[in-house]
Amino acid sequence: MDPVSIAILVVVGLILGGLFFYYVPIMLWLSAFASGVPISLVQLMLMRLRKVDPVTIVNAMITATKAGVKVNRDQLEAHYLAKGNVPSVVSALISANKANIDLDFKLATAIDLAGRDVFDAVQTSVNPKVINTPPVSAVAKDGIQLVARARVTVKANIRQLVGGAGEDTIIARVGEGIVSTIGSSDSHKKVLENPDSISKLVLAKGLDAGTAYEILSIDIADIDVGKNIGAELMIDQANADKGVAQALAEQRRAMAIALEQEMRAKAEEARANVIQSEAEIPLAIAEAFRNGKLGIMEYYQYRNLKADTEMRESISQSYQFNPATDEPSSGNPKTDDDRT
Repeated sequence: MDPVSIAILVVVGLILGGLFFYYVPIMLWLSAFASGVPISLVQLMLMRLRKVDPVTIVNAMITATKAGVKVNRDQLEAHYLAKGNVPSVVSALISANKANIDLDFKLATAIDLAGRDVFDAVQTSVNPKVINTPPVSAVAKDGIQLVARARVTVKANIRQLVGGAGEDTIIARVGEGIVSTIGSSDSHKKVLENPDSISKLVLAKGLDAGTAYEILSIDIADIDVGKNIGAELMIDQANADKGVAQALAEQRRAMAIALEQEMRAKAEEARANVIQSEAEIPLAIAEAFRNGKLGIMEYYQYRNLKADTEMRESISQSYQFNPATDEPSSGNPKTDDDRT
């Protein structure tokens, strides 16, 4: 054979050997056999055909067998085909078994397929974790704002992990409970004196209902005094009332100005009518002379009466009555002294 044929045969042999050992994982079967895992070479070949990673399944079975947890190969393959995390499920089953937590394979796979970390959930059941709430602001009845921070100790509720609410719901409910408790307090001083009263009232409301956690304790980590909200509201209300009063006063002033202008217009109109009437008097007198209804003596009597009336008006405008002396007084003090 020529060197080219030999090279081709070597390459073909390597490819066939690789395919053989890929579909017939002898070393993996030997590892399972040495670990006491009952699985045949044919089953490993069928896993390859079913597009199941035999390494993941065999390693999970070896881990469970060594930990004393019984698992079923078919169930592991089904969970793998369902895009589940087989190593996480097996680790959770082992942890639950060691911690005497009631967790079966069906529930573990359901939790895993629901998108939760089942192993972390078991760990949280064994070692409770602390959830720190963000600052929660609330106002007591005396108008003083308080800012509280709480630490919520929870452990996972295995039976509620599927369909149960998460940490965000716990934080929201605890914040609501803090606001309600502070808001119902008569004075912010009582809250500062007994911050544990908030914990007791909030914990008694059963805030973990329908959630994936069980609340063990609620501790108030810190309380700060904020703004005097009541005083600010009173100031805002006073400013609003002041603005309303100013608007009403401005409205009344505008109405008074309008009324004054209207009265002035009426007075001007009346004065114009009087002037017009007085302007018609000479015409009427002339007409009376022409018609013989007015004599010369009657006219002079009218002129004398008019002059006498104008004189009396001039005297009344020049002198004013002084109530202190019961005597008429002019507007000039020097003239009054000389007259006295």
